Amino acid sequence: MNKLETIKSKILDDKKLKQSLNIWRFHQKRIVFTNGVFDILHLGHIDYLSKAKDQGDILIVGVNTDSSAKRLGKGSNRPITDEISRSTIISSLSIVDAVVLFEEDTPYNLIKTVQPDVLVKGADYKAEDIVGYDIVMAKGGRIETIEFLDGYSTTLIEKKIREE
Repeated sequence: MNKLETIKSKILDDKKLKQSLNIWRFHQKRIVFTNGVFDILHLGHIDYLSKAKDQGDILIVGVNTDSSAKRLGKGSNRPITDEISRSTIISSLSIVDAVVLFEEDTPYNLIKTVQPDVLVKGADYKAEDIVGYDIVMAKGGRIETIEFLDGYSTTLIEKKIREE
């Protein structure tokens, strides 16, 4: 298997996700879940994902599909990079153990499948408003919110490119 195939092997479909979860749970790994669009990877994303990984042993990242991302209302030209590119780039990070694309508007069903020990979102959310809060709390897990790095966002990068 070449390097790119190894990277892409971290992008899991539902069956592979369930198999991997069984193995990780057998080995008593603490599962961390977060999600996002991750359009135009930047330092803010790396900082956020690194802090998410610090919350446990296995970091699973849900990535919005293109159609799901478009419904988030970030603009008609978003996402800038397609879902295969975004999921492959995220899976290339050593801090990420698995990537799962999700089509729904929220990752609720994916969180139900993953049953994470720790659910991570940005600090712009109140814990009880985070999608999947009920699932994680019902199983005795915890919610962590992470402050974003000031000055780093895809929207700011896009704006800067358009101005230049």
